[in-house]
Amino acid sequence: MPDFAESTLWRISAFERVRADGGLADAGPSLLSSTLMTDLRRLQHDRQNDDALEVIAACLRHREPALLYLGLGALVWPVTLFPQERLYHSPRAAEELGSVGPMAQLRLLNAERPGLRPPGHIARERVGAEHKYHPLSGLTWTVALYGPRSELLQEIGGRSAYRLAPGRAEDLSHAPGALAPAVQKLRQASVALRDIARWPGMSVERSSRLLNALYLDGALMVTRSHPAARDEPQGWWARRRGG
Repeated sequence: MPDFAESTLWRISAFERVRADGGLADAGPSLLSSTLMTDLRRLQHDRQNDDALEVIAACLRHREPALLYLGLGALVWPVTLFPQERLYHSPRAAEELGSVGPMAQLRLLNAERPGLRPPGHIARERVGAEHKYHPLSGLTWTVALYGPRSELLQEIGGRSAYRLAPGRAEDLSHAPGALAPAVQKLRQASVALRDIARWPGMSVERSSRLLNALYLDGALMVTRSHPAARDEPQGWWARRRGG
């Protein structure tokens, strides 16, 4: 794979030149598993076919490692996911980039089979520098809270009620501001999205981002048959978004 996948953030213009010249080793998602490919093709037909958060969710759902080239403003951010180990490899930790303005325009440029392996793998020559492996929760929380997606992930939308999974007190440490009290309330009862949005300091968008982050961190219980579960009326999102 090109050096920029291993070293630091590169300009998108350089990435595009390499891709145009066929210089991406193992280029293209065709080498990913057929089940993950089915999900990625489905996402390509969606209006947000470069939605990085949905692609991350698909990789975690299938527990399949993948190398994602993410556009971060004018830069390329290479991220290798290792869902089973709950790790990701990146030249920069997501938390370092969370306050960067371009995070709001984060988008998927390419997805392919990773060349790297997780720490402890028998193919030691393909294990990267130890300091470039980070806990996966740092990535999922950062992209969920600060990335461009402001709606619920498809996997957890629709008629649902939400509650914090048992034994997840550590998730409070990831939630800034009004989100921490919201996580605490989610520990106590199953509630619908519209009810969370009415809590102090919350909105539909902030509630959706929080639920996405908890879900990707494996800390969210989603129930369809709970009495609190409900379908939101058509157009309700547009009327309540951001407030």
